[in-house]
Amino acid sequence: MPRLFLMLCFGLLPLVALAVVEAYPFESEAERRRYNALIDELRCPKCQNQNLAGSDAPIAQDLRAEVYRLIRDGKSDQEILTFMHSRYGDFVLYRPRLTLETVALWLGPLLLVLIGALVWWRLSRGVAKPSADNAGLSEAEQARLKAVLEKRDD
Repeated sequence: MPRLFLMLCFGLLPLVALAVVEAYPFESEAERRRYNALIDELRCPKCQNQNLAGSDAPIAQDLRAEVYRLIRDGKSDQEILTFMHSRYGDFVLYRPRLTLETVALWLGPLLLVLIGALVWWRLSRGVAKPSADNAGLSEAEQARLKAVLEKRDD
């Protein structure tokens, strides 16, 4: 049993070595908070729905290093976000800018539901309900209808 435990420990030890730990030196705690806020706000271009802080993709590592470099260069948060947006587009931002495309993306489904409700309302209003007194029929049509109904009852 001790032998199995040792083999298991030594077998799993290389996996720990693969873990990526990025330790960037910051001049102040405010810089560290800015860095963490930015990598939480930026999305990994490769990953489906992960921010830079939670992704282990190589491009996410590169982008974290780029964010660190830009902070060290004295860039503001808005300048960093603009830089990332210009390189990677709207996808890299968790809160995309308000443009015609994003408005269509957010309001398009609502508009389709409203159009569907309008069509349904118009179609439901247009269905004629038969009246009991056969209003709108000429006397000849009423007599023919009465004859058909009487013949059906026999």
